[in-house]
Amino acid sequence: MGRRQISKIILMETIFVGLISLGIGLVAGIFGSQFMSILVSKLFEADMTKFQFVFSKAACIKTCVYFAMMYVAVMFFNTLTISRYKLIHLLNAAKKNETVKMKNPVLSILVFLGACILLGFAYWKVTVGNYTLSSGKKVLEVILMGIAGTVLVFWSLSGFILQIVQTMKKTYLKDTNMFILRQINNKINTMVVSMSVICLMLFMTITILSSALALRNTMQSDLLEMTPVDVNLYKTANLPERAVSRNGKETVYTQVQRQDSKVSIRQTLQTNGFDINLLKDIQEIAIYTDENLTWEKFFGDKLEEIKMQFPQLMYNTKEEIIKVSDYNKIAKLYGNQEYELKDDEYIVLCDFETQEEIRNKVLAQGNYPLEIAGKMYTAKYNECQSGFVVMSTSHINTGIILVPDSCNLTEEMKKQYFLAANYQANTEEEKLEIEKNFTSKEEATFLNILYEKGLRLDGVTKIAIMEASVGLVTIVTFIAIYLGMIFLIASSAILALKQLTESSDNKQRYTILRKIGCDEKMIHKSLFRQIGIFFGMPLILAIIHSAFGIQYALSMLSGVASNKDLLPSIIGTVIVMGIVYGAYFIATYLGSKTIIKD
Repeated sequence: MGRRQISKIILMETIFVGLISLGIGLVAGIFGSQFMSILVSKLFEADMTKFQFVFSKAACIKTCVYFAMMYVAVMFFNTLTISRYKLIHLLNAAKKNETVKMKNPVLSILVFLGACILLGFAYWKVTVGNYTLSSGKKVLEVILMGIAGTVLVFWSLSGFILQIVQTMKKTYLKDTNMFILRQINNKINTMVVSMSVICLMLFMTITILSSALALRNTMQSDLLEMTPVDVNLYKTANLPERAVSRNGKETVYTQVQRQDSKVSIRQTLQTNGFDINLLKDIQEIAIYTDENLTWEKFFGDKLEEIKMQFPQLMYNTKEEIIKVSDYNKIAKLYGNQEYELKDDEYIVLCDFETQEEIRNKVLAQGNYPLEIAGKMYTAKYNECQSGFVVMSTSHINTGIILVPDSCNLTEEMKKQYFLAANYQANTEEEKLEIEKNFTSKEEATFLNILYEKGLRLDGVTKIAIMEASVGLVTIVTFIAIYLGMIFLIASSAILALKQLTESSDNKQRYTILRKIGCDEKMIHKSLFRQIGIFFGMPLILAIIHSAFGIQYALSMLSGVASNKDLLPSIIGTVIVMGIVYGAYFIATYLGSKTIIKD
């Protein structure tokens, strides 16, 4: 055959294999996507009554187009490569090793140490020093450091590991260890690139899956904890005639609005025709602020240290103050812990992780003094206590200061009225009917009446929070799980295909092993170890990367995902990776055994 005929055979093989794999992949993908939708919906306990089979024509067309583009590139390079080969090269291809340029062991060790320092600095930036990652450019720098460090680690390892093992004669000459190391060394250049890419994909898989599952676990536990009643209502108290926002926009309030801001929420409801009997377990409190008590004032001598770490915080934010008896009314309704205070004590309630850590630095000084409404008070506890007032999807309370009832909080310091209650309903249908009064102003019946009068009453409901929880965050989690699985399968498949190809190329070498006296058990053990090294090396470094990557991901999801839910998510990720990665490993080993069979 001439080169053109051989190229034609390769071309036709590639086309047929491509069409078959595309067809099977499309069918598996269409049904697999439905399974993924159901899986994620079940994870977030979404309503599946309206679920239906969906086929995206646009996605199918894009898949075919992108697949065709990749395959055209593959066919072009295959044809080009074969057309350049001489007959003697094709006949001796199985016997020829890759040309290996041995690296200087000293240089390799120095590069390895440099790579470790580079990765160590990147790890520090995303954990202890994550406050410096304030822009996309700085995050990109860390990503590039991680990529460069990974490549250099594998490049340097391939340069001195063989030499080190060769000095360990008992290990090097034991069984078929010499053969295994030589096999890896024969493909040393390709291994550096492959291992680096696969390591990074596995790192992304572990990080994405662990973070996504932690997000899901946190959301589910938080939803149960953070939605103890059916509705929260709140409105601003003591509105002035004019108010200027932080962006400089001026708002003018009417006489009706100012008058309404001086009465309770219950009175607003009743005055405007709402049937108060639709609610039960009603508890209403007032929330105060002090002009002289801001975050800046609270942080005191720790302010500069905190500003360096968190420059983006709005330090002129006024602290929210609640009388302890008022808070206890809400806490009792919610089923949360109630507190007691002496006349000269205060307590800080905070459950937003980042803010809690900052406040604890201040409170850790012991009996931390604070001036509230013209009187000095000391902290009852040396750390923040758990508690919240407003319902939400997660722990977002950045700080509430509880003061004794004797605290001189004046009517002018009152900044918000807050009401918590349950619906007077026995069935979900009845709850939904009452819910209409407190949903968006376009649909609500009662809120429409208020808006028409120019009155503003804000709030959240348990039903609305539950529905929102399976909204944007669910989509993000769905994409994260999907990407994690794609990277996991892709990296496993690349390793498997590479090893199966290696086994096919090395069939003659295993035949030689048999001829020099190795039995099948030794040969299979050699094959198992070789495949184990290829599968294990990128995984080990990926796990090290992930230990720091997950911490950074969770810090970015602070307030949404929690460290306390990390262990179950890691266990879940290990199980998923063990099944998929392990299945590819076993399949590769069994496939390779068949290929090298005598």
